[in-house]
Amino acid sequence: MRTKMSIQAFFDESTNTVSYLVSDPKSQEAAVIDPVLDFGHADGKISTKSADAILAAARQAGIHIVWVLETHAHADHLSAAPYIREQTGAQIGIGRHICDVQHIFRDVFNLTEKEVSGRGIEFDRLFDDSDRFMVGGLEFQVLHTPGHTPACVSYLVADAVFVGDTLFMPDYGTARADFPGGDARVLYQSIRRILDLPSHTRLFLCHDYKAPGRDEYAWETTVAEQRRSNIHVHDGVTEDEFVAMRTRRDATLSPPTLLLPSIQVNIRAGRLPEPESNGRRYLKLPLVD
Repeated sequence: MRTKMSIQAFFDESTNTVSYLVSDPKSQEAAVIDPVLDFGHADGKISTKSADAILAAARQAGIHIVWVLETHAHADHLSAAPYIREQTGAQIGIGRHICDVQHIFRDVFNLTEKEVSGRGIEFDRLFDDSDRFMVGGLEFQVLHTPGHTPACVSYLVADAVFVGDTLFMPDYGTARADFPGGDARVLYQSIRRILDLPSHTRLFLCHDYKAPGRDEYAWETTVAEQRRSNIHVHDGVTEDEFVAMRTRRDATLSPPTLLLPSIQVNIRAGRLPEPESNGRRYLKLPLVD
C-alpha cells in the first residue's frame, strides 16, 4: 500500500529548477527540497518570491516545515535554505561530502576558513549514506549518489526518490560530470543504484529543460521509464559507453550562467557574504588569465 504523502512541485523557469514541498498529511510536518533564492544576474537583485510561494502553500495547508534538504551544492541557482529556516525554524541538511566541495571551491574563490569552514558546520546536519530520519510519519532515507558532484545525495521516501541532478527526463538524459570533483564513471554507478530500485518507484527531478520536440516542462518519471528510454543510460548502455558519451558531451557544454554566484553561496548553506563597511554584500568573480 502506498504511503500517504503530499508532494507539491514549484518550478522556477528562470533557472529551470524544481523545488518540492513533501508533507505527511497526518502530522502536517513537511520538508522542502532544493528551494530557490531568486537572483538577478544582470543587476544583483535578490528576491524571495520563489521561496515565499512555498511558504504560502505550506501556510495555506496548515503544514509545518521542519527540514530544508539540499541534494547538493547547486551550480545553477542560489539556495533559499537560510530564508526558509529563518521563517520556520527548520533544519538544513545536506550530504556529508559537502565538506569535500567546500575545500575544492574555497581555493577557487580564495575564501578564508571563517568564510567557509571546510567542515560543513554551516549546515545543521550532514547526512551519511543510508541515514534515516523522520518527517512526521514519513521516513526519509539518504542515498549517496555522487558523480555530478562529490556531495550529491538523493532522498528516498516510500515509493518516491528526489534525485537532484543525477537524472533528467528520459528524453533529456543525465547530469554533466565535468565540475570539479565530478566523475562520469561514478555518476553511472550512482544512476544504476537508483535504477536498481523497484520499477514502479517514482523519480522526482531537480531540473527540466524541455527536450527538443517536447512542449511542456516535466519533472516526474519512474525507474521503469528511465531504464527503458533514457537517451543516455537506458538498459544495455555499459559503463564505458556512458563515460565516453558523457565525456564527449560535457566538453561541448558552457558553464551554467549562475555557476560562480551560486557555488560560493551554496557551499555556505545559502548564507550570503557578510556586508562590507558600506553595508553592501559582494560576491567574488575569479578571473582566468
